[in-house]
Amino acid sequence: MSSSGTPSQPLPSKEAGLFKQVLKLHESKLYKKAVKTADQILKKFPEHGETLAMKGLCLRNLAPEGDKEKKEEAYELVRKGVKCDLKSHVCWHVYGLLYRQDREYKEAIKCYLNALRIDKENVQILRDLALLQIQMRDLAAFVDTRHQLLTLKPSNRSNWITFAVAHHINGNHELAVQVLDQFEATLGEVPASEAYEHSEMLMFAASVLAEGGKHAEALAYLDKRKDKIKDRLGLAEMQASLLLQMGRREEAALEYRKLLAINPNNYKYHDGLRAALQLVPQAAQDRPAGRQ
Repeated sequence: MSSSGTPSQPLPSKEAGLFKQVLKLHESKLYKKAVKTADQILKKFPEHGETLAMKGLCLRNLAPEGDKEKKEEAYELVRKGVKCDLKSHVCWHVYGLLYRQDREYKEAIKCYLNALRIDKENVQILRDLALLQIQMRDLAAFVDTRHQLLTLKPSNRSNWITFAVAHHINGNHELAVQVLDQFEATLGEVPASEAYEHSEMLMFAASVLAEGGKHAEALAYLDKRKDKIKDRLGLAEMQASLLLQMGRREEAALEYRKLLAINPNNYKYHDGLRAALQLVPQAAQDRPAGRQ
């Protein structure tokens, strides 16, 4: 929970400090202490919306499963908080968290969107929104939200990769690879500590190309970056699979024989070699490119 931005109901310094404690206690799952601290604020400011909302959220977390009375009490507090401070992104965010906890995902998304109308660049709310969009399979909206997160924090590697994944699951294979290429272009020397993670990203990009039916492009992509790929076995498996799907059977057979020399007990390598030698029906050759 983030209280970034200027609050629409500012508190005096003492109570503002107490409210920060409420947020920290909630993050630490110390809900009883959070409720007691919130009550200290509400004694002086009984209509402080954000405190009411946070108290409601903490009470919901304390409520036993199936306790409808406690659950309704929590909702009443949060609704009152929203009513007292309609311009608070915190109140709307908390309202969304409450709905999410009860698996009312559509209502939670509405609350998050209301929160973002007030604080458009709140990273935490955007992340929470993205999680529910993918949960609801609203893929186009998920792509948009991940793009916003990338725009806000372009130096974060995970934002680039997740944006690419968003395009991938939305069926935009070429765009997914373009995003990864753009990210790769921003990198200088990849630190040794990130070499394996970078290698996995390259393998993912190649698999996305292959999944989109661009086998030749995937093979060329791997060949160009083979020195950066640490998973040598995974690289060899994908290259063999791509060669087979492109109809380059002699080369595929050679690669599968190399793989069998490494692991003669891998039945998928035997399947690949048999397909390359045309010892199996064509249907058995139509495996997706990727790691065996």
